[in-house]
Amino acid sequence: MRSAVILAGGSGRRLGAEKSLLVFEGKPLICWTAEKLCRAADEVVVVARDDAHAERLEEIILNFAPQPEPKVTFTWDSVAGFGPVAGLSAGMKEASGSLAFATGCDLPFLNPQVIERLFELAYEEGYDAAVPVQPNGFFEPLHSVYHREKMLLACERAVEKAERRIHAPLQELRVRRVSVDLLRPLDPDLLSFFNLNTREDLEKARALWSDHGPG
Repeated sequence: MRSAVILAGGSGRRLGAEKSLLVFEGKPLICWTAEKLCRAADEVVVVARDDAHAERLEEIILNFAPQPEPKVTFTWDSVAGFGPVAGLSAGMKEASGSLAFATGCDLPFLNPQVIERLFELAYEEGYDAAVPVQPNGFFEPLHSVYHREKMLLACERAVEKAERRIHAPLQELRVRRVSVDLLRPLDPDLLSFFNLNTREDLEKARALWSDHGPG
């Protein structure tokens, strides 16, 4: 069974709007993300800031997809305000698959075929994660597939140590470094990794949408 975890608790300060609720081409970003991941995984877990935020996101998603398949479930950060490590901890705990793809809610061009390939790479013996790596050496920890139980334990230990850096739990895993160039046959422009951090990013994404979205 394959799980997908969406971290949706970010405030989006640089963007000037809460990312999960930002309407992009007719839908809140969280809806686009959940829709894409429903095509790539057997279950989708949305991690909100708190229980009230989780209820709001559930209402929004159900409004756009009354009977989403597979089922989308909701939880919230294990430690309020701690950041993505706490979100990953909560998401991995709620998920039930042996492997889990983890991402944010701000990637409008997520490519299910790329995600499928990362799942395949993560299944290979000897690894606990398949993590894309950019040519400059930058890891993409929120576009990666993890051995769910091992990532959960690593995140829990990071939280106990008050280690907020998302790279901290990766240090405990046997990581398969996946060059993004290996994914180009599925996504020539690597738009699956395009996330929205600023208003400039948002405008660029809207300009790209006519050629690259929603498929």
